[in-house]
Amino acid sequence: MSKKMMIAKQNLLEYAAMYDSRYRGVDKEIEDRMKCLLKRQRYLRGEDLVRIGRWKSPRPLRYYMENSDSSTRRVTQLSFSSKDERRRIESLLSSRGGLRGVGYPVASTILHFAFSSMYPIMDFRVIESLGWDVPSSYTFDFWQKYCTEVRKVAGEHNLPIRTVEKALWMYSKEKSKNHRCRESSE
Repeated sequence: MSKKMMIAKQNLLEYAAMYDSRYRGVDKEIEDRMKCLLKRQRYLRGEDLVRIGRWKSPRPLRYYMENSDSSTRRVTQLSFSSKDERRRIESLLSSRGGLRGVGYPVASTILHFAFSSMYPIMDFRVIESLGWDVPSSYTFDFWQKYCTEVRKVAGEHNLPIRTVEKALWMYSKEKSKNHRCRESSE
C-alpha cells in the first residue's frame, strides 16, 4: 500500500485542519512560546532545548538535559548566525559536536522555530507522505532535499511550510491508523 499523498491544495488544507483539530492546543503552546522567545533573543537556553526536545522526540530527554545553558546558547547562536545551511544545521547535531541528543528531526525543529518561513520540521510521517523511503539515518543531502521539496509544495499551493508539513504528517498518521484497523479485522 502506497502512503504517498495526492498533493492538491484541498487535500493539504483538509489534513492540516484535521491535524489542528486534534493537536493544536499542544502545538500552539510550544510554537508560540518558542517563536516569541526567538524573536527577542537569537539563542536557546538549556530549558528551551529540553522543552523542544520533549515535544519533538522525548526518548533522548536525558541527553537534552545534559546540555548546559552556556553550551546551548553558544551552539544555537552559532547556528542562527550562520548563512551557510550545512553549518546552520550541522552545528546543532550531537554527531557533529553540537547539542547532546540532537539529531536532524530535533535540529530541524529548532531551525523551524528560529526561521519558520524557511525550515520545515523533519518527520518520518512527512517523508512517507511524500512517497519517499525513510532512510535508516539522515544526512545533510537528505535534509536539504526534504526542505527543498516541502518548500516547493508550499510555494506551489501558496501555503505556509508548517501547514504543508502538518497535512503530510496527518495523512500518514491516518493511513497508518486505517491500515492497522484493516489488519486487525482480517
